Amino acid sequence: MRPAAVGLRAGILVRVTSFVTAGGGFLLAILYADLLHDVQVLGHRGRELPDTVLASISGFYRRVTISARPLNRLVVVVMIEVLGSIGVQIARGDHPRWVAWASLPLAGAPIALAGLRTFPAAVQLGGRTDPPAVQSRLARSIFRDHLLCVAGIGSLLAVQLAFAT
Repeated sequence: MRPAAVGLRAGILVRVTSFVTAGGGFLLAILYADLLHDVQVLGHRGRELPDTVLASISGFYRRVTISARPLNRLVVVVMIEVLGSIGVQIARGDHPRWVAWASLPLAGAPIALAGLRTFPAAVQLGGRTDPPAVQSRLARSIFRDHLLCVAGIGSLLAVQLAFAT
């Protein structure tokens, strides 16, 4: 292969990694904002959350899941972009190969969790139609989910930034 072709391929490799890391960084920033509200569940173990805490958390989730349309769909677009970029890394056989394959579950698991459980729970909590005990359970569940998502997306970024070439 000619040196110019090698340079072009290296440039494309860097761009795909940049898409994964930029998207992952965006998702991590969103998770940080969510956790700023979620942490209010701490210190209230084994009992219903106070109404002021439920009002604060549910108000936030009402704004970001229901009232923010269509901007809230940007998060979904970024999730698809991250998974698509990892798919490109896998399809092209970027080196080292294990980076893309390790990145797939590191991104896929949090994205699946968010889509299947966390987002629906946030919409339900944002509606504030359930009794306080149910709202408390939802708020705690969302907090735990977000901690798992931070671990996955943070690990994705660490792997991509440290080992993707």
